[in-house]
Amino acid sequence: MKGDVLIINDNHRKAARQCLPLILEEIKKSDNKYMLSVAGESGAGKSEIAASLAEELEKEGLKTYIFQQDDYFVFPPKTNAEKRKEDIKWVGTQEVKIDLLDSALDEIQQGKYEIEKPLVNFQEDKIGTETVSLGEYSVFIAEGTYTTLLNHLDCRIFIDRNYHDTKASRLERNREEQDDFLEKILMIEHEIISKHKAFADIIIGKDYQVKKVK
Repeated sequence: MKGDVLIINDNHRKAARQCLPLILEEIKKSDNKYMLSVAGESGAGKSEIAASLAEELEKEGLKTYIFQQDDYFVFPPKTNAEKRKEDIKWVGTQEVKIDLLDSALDEIQQGKYEIEKPLVNFQEDKIGTETVSLGEYSVFIAEGTYTTLLNHLDCRIFIDRNYHDTKASRLERNREEQDDFLEKILMIEHEIISKHKAFADIIIGKDYQVKKVK
């Protein structure tokens, strides 16, 4: 997404370094492109940990491409925020074209290395498209709140930090007005996303310690 600013800290890097040995051997043994997700609640550090993990993988000679779920929203960010105010029931998986992102991963696994994908411009509140050539990449990370639900994955990483734990991060990022309405949205998202933890292969805890569960 154009206009998104990442604030990567030592905790994000620490989590990425702990994840690396849990997936590295499996990636190197794979005959296909390796697909993984990084999911969790708003402000949990999904984008930052995904970027840090990509850096660690590239140190191992594994070129890594990151798909951002933010590019796959039905409406651009500011418009989506207004839709939520009109009807709070809009909050949830229906906001995101998960099937379209899943289709992109499937196409890559099937050998298609040039795809057209949506691209959100945060400042302009628009969704355009871009064509990306992906043949040189070995690993693909899909990061976003609902990416655990994707089917075409080899590994699911879940950040187990709820909206109370992430308040400081959300304030630092300053993408949304921190008010009572946002708290309601975060509560709804929590009810949805917390259930996805059960599908995770790797869990990153509140203290950024990492454990493999499958």
